[in-house]
Amino acid sequence: MAVLNPLKVIIKNYPENESEELEAINNPEDDSAGSRKVPFGRELYIESDDFMEDPPKKFFRMAPGREVRLRYAYFITCQSVEKDEKGNIIRLRCTYDPETRGGSSPDGRKVKGTIHWVSAEHAVNVEVRLYDRLFTKEEPEVEGDFLDYINQDSLKVITAKAESSLKEITVDQRVQFERLGYFTPDIVDTSVDKPVFNRIVSLRDSWAKIAKK
Repeated sequence: MAVLNPLKVIIKNYPENESEELEAINNPEDDSAGSRKVPFGRELYIESDDFMEDPPKKFFRMAPGREVRLRYAYFITCQSVEKDEKGNIIRLRCTYDPETRGGSSPDGRKVKGTIHWVSAEHAVNVEVRLYDRLFTKEEPEVEGDFLDYINQDSLKVITAKAESSLKEITVDQRVQFERLGYFTPDIVDTSVDKPVFNRIVSLRDSWAKIAKK
């Protein structure tokens, strides 16, 4: 799991200065891939896009007063939102249900949203390179000077928060960042001290598709 645009989450009723390890599946389509341990604690990062203060219909991720599932972890509910002096959301304060460890509830209640996360204490900084189409037109040379149709967003370089296990990935391996796409370590620039990952395939975002309508 990796978070490309981090938003801090503080779980108010989780014990301070404590953490635990949760079981995460390596590949849901291949049992032989086994599982790994993922650290969990009071402070987490989630994707900023997974929270909306005033969500429209069909947005099933996190919102004030709404309960969602943290992948492999617990059900949590957003209780309050903190903003900076410019009105930007900088932090969410939530509560968790300790009876939902692993992502299911003993009373059978359901939640519609499942989001990924990383432990703030244990996360590592990872340079992520997001590649997109080089041109804004399918056939730029037909339109005139192809340089006029260079996609200025064809490469974005960001610092993500990620599981520490990503430091162990070798340059010949491919990994999926849950819900985000497929990535591979950069053959030249990556190192144990500074992991660098290139996106090779993106995943379709169902909400982004709805939001464009």
